[in-house]
Amino acid sequence: MLNDFIAQLDVLENILWTFLGGPIVIFLGLYLTIKSRFFQIRKLPLVFMTFLGFLKFKDQSHQGVHPLKAFFAAVGGCVGIGNIVAICTAVQLGGPGALFWIWVTALMGMILKYSEVFLGLKYRVSNGQGGYNGGPMYFLKKVFKQNWVPTFVCVLLCVYGVEVYQFSVISTSITTNLGINSYLVVGTLLVLVIFAGSGGVRRVGAISSTSLPIFVVVYVGMGLWVLVNNITLIPGVISQIFGSAFSGHAAFGGFVGAGLMQTISHGIRRGCYTGDIGVGYASVIHSESSEKVPEKQAALAIFDIFLDTFIVCTTSLFLILTTGLWKETMEAGMMVQTALGQYFPYMQYFMPLFLFMLGYNTINAYFCVGLKCADHISPRFGRSLYYLYAVLALIIFSFLGASQAQTVMAIAGVLLLIINCYGIFRLRHEISFNLEPEKASDGVRVEPVLEQV
Repeated sequence: MLNDFIAQLDVLENILWTFLGGPIVIFLGLYLTIKSRFFQIRKLPLVFMTFLGFLKFKDQSHQGVHPLKAFFAAVGGCVGIGNIVAICTAVQLGGPGALFWIWVTALMGMILKYSEVFLGLKYRVSNGQGGYNGGPMYFLKKVFKQNWVPTFVCVLLCVYGVEVYQFSVISTSITTNLGINSYLVVGTLLVLVIFAGSGGVRRVGAISSTSLPIFVVVYVGMGLWVLVNNITLIPGVISQIFGSAFSGHAAFGGFVGAGLMQTISHGIRRGCYTGDIGVGYASVIHSESSEKVPEKQAALAIFDIFLDTFIVCTTSLFLILTTGLWKETMEAGMMVQTALGQYFPYMQYFMPLFLFMLGYNTINAYFCVGLKCADHISPRFGRSLYYLYAVLALIIFSFLGASQAQTVMAIAGVLLLIINCYGIFRLRHEISFNLEPEKASDGVRVEPVLEQV
């Protein structure tokens, strides 16, 4: 019976993403891109300068968290296991052309994520505890007269906030590679997640700002080494990517073949999942920033997508495409590990560490958002009920398997995307794309603040 239910969820996921989620991302993203005169491309250098500017200023505000703490907390949920494992399923199911649609999704997602973060900051409210509350549940109140819609979004964010997929991947990887008892692994992870998530954006951001830069430098550096050793194959891979992006890909080897719609659909849905596009989770976290200028904080969401998709995800997919592993019949979680293992020793020890570093940051960020949403639904009982739900869900799905967990996350994600994007469209005239260099943070100039973040 459970297998039949999961099969029905798979069908629902495919329908929602193929006919609603995918088209919404592309067409609304394209509309906002044209409306903003290609803001995410035109202003990309200024986005980088905005990020660097935040490194040079110490926040003097007594309300909210440092803008970079909010950024790293949000990136912690964005740059995760999806960049190494889930993203590989896009190529497994859709062929090399899926990477092209992942890039397209990222370009459209930059403007969508900027918009949702901007609206989150514009309509945020003081929470009376030295911080802010914001996100889709606040700006959607300006769109829907029915109070149940923002509440329903909160419920979906609570479901999405328990990252069952990445928890399952981490526990499986550690148990399989290191031979540690699965119950011990699951129990330890639960304690670590509750510790971090219960500390709010400040604690999550502090953890992410310490581990994420290390991961990005090491992982991308290792990936570049493999690609340099396969540099003669890269032109052929690029040709495959663009060639199959508009034609699908025939079956051969362990690859089952993909039609055009399948290639596009899997590229878009995995691009949205890894970049957290349209979910509203980033809007909740960035709304806690002490930055008073919404355009500046929202600009960090563009840098977030650039780092997530064009750096980390692209590295992962080029690894499995150049080494030919995407055609083999193996678990997505083993593809990148096998590719790196051809050039680096002891990957059976390093990969669980990589997955833990990434997945832990992601689970923490989502859990933090889920707690805030549970509080919003019920200030009295929300947190207690959410802790109970999170513990049960994480334990159950850690033994069910990653594919079932990914299906649940994908359905919750696409429902959030549909509702939030409708809200963004309705409030499109309230979104400012006026990011200017003179809009500087209030603060004093100090040494780079990563250590303090």
